[in-house]
Amino acid sequence: MMHQMGSHGPAYFKRSPRDLELFKPECQSNALQQCTRQEVVNGYDNTIATTDRFLARSISWLRTQSARFDPGMLYVSDHGESIGENGLYLHGMPYALAPREQTRVPMILWVPAGGELDRSLKPGCLASLRDRQASHDNLFHTVMGWIGARADVYKPAQDLLASCR
Repeated sequence: MMHQMGSHGPAYFKRSPRDLELFKPECQSNALQQCTRQEVVNGYDNTIATTDRFLARSISWLRTQSARFDPGMLYVSDHGESIGENGLYLHGMPYALAPREQTRVPMILWVPAGGELDRSLKPGCLASLRDRQASHDNLFHTVMGWIGARADVYKPAQDLLASCR
């Protein structure tokens, strides 16, 4: 498990290196009200580019380990971020009141073709799950099922991959 600061505000400009400052101008302050909304969005988008590169490099490294291990990667953000929609910024609103920008996050599963997990899944099944809604509640059970761990607390109905095995 790894944790990165990723797209965590308000200091988006501190979350990406200059070579990935693709969107300009970028807000250079953690006082977001001092910047235009577009500058805030540009800073946020630069953090997304940084995360993309981080994930690509992680997958590249995992591929180098496939001779000795059966690698895979499950990435999920811990929360979303408001970047000016409806005048809201950052995150942390109570879940019942939070806008979808704060509660909808990406989840990415990478498994190498031909690996043990890939061979254990029905062909084409992962693609069928692409648009299925899931939540952080699924994470524990999906990882438990993935690694073959069993415990009384494991719920196959919460395991996103169970229907593909």
